This record gives sequence, structure tokens and C-alpha cells, in this order.
Amino acid sequence: MPAPRDPSKPYSRAHRGQGRVANVIDLPAEGCTLPVPEMPPGRDWTDADRTRWEELWQSPQATMWDDTARGTVAVLLVYEAAVLNGSASAWQAQEARYAGEALGLTPRAMAQLGWRIVESEQ
Repeated sequence: MPAPRDPSKPYSRAHRGQGRVANVIDLPAEGCTLPVPEMPPGRDWTDADRTRWEELWQSPQATMWDDTARGTVAVLLVYEAAVLNGSASAWQAQEARYAGEALGLTPRAMAQLGWRIVESEQ
């Protein structure tokens, strides 16, 4: 099995493709400091949902989202809640995974998007 790709190295195989080197985007480890958007209406959100909403919007990945990500984040909350309370169907669990990857929340998704989390230099 070949060695895993390391997108943090400038000459990594992860950067190969169509003869150009992809840029790696550094995300701040301290997270996003922009205001947290309002939760979408149409559902009675629990306190746990509200906490997770804020956590996600303050994550390093949230620095790369705009307000159009609100729907995906909201769907992720619904699916995560179903998975965690044991009521999720297989498709809901799969959709939770897809939503997490679309938002760059998994290591694999971060590598595919060319993102890495770095500590700020002070």
C-alpha cells in the first residue's frame, strides 16, 4: 500500500494533477471569529442543537463558509441528533457523513479541499 498523501508538503503527490501545484489553505486553529448566523426557522431547535450550531460556526472550517452553508450545517445537526439518539436510518447516517465532508469537517475532506489547521504565530 502506498504511503498516504501529505498535502502539507509542497512536493507531495497530493498536489499532482494536471501539471500544477495546488495551494494549501491554512485555517486558524483558534477558529472563526465572525458572528454566528441565526439558526434557520422551521424546526424547534434543542439546547444541544444550539450549542453544536455555535461550535460548528466557530470551528476553523467555518472560516471558509459563507451564509449559504447554513442549510448544510442545519441538516448536519438534524442527522447527527438522529444518529446520536439511535433513531437514524442508514441513509440518514450516510447523509450526515456527506454533510460533514461537504463542510470539510473530516480529515479526508480537509485533505481533498487542501485545508489544514495551523496555530497562529504570535
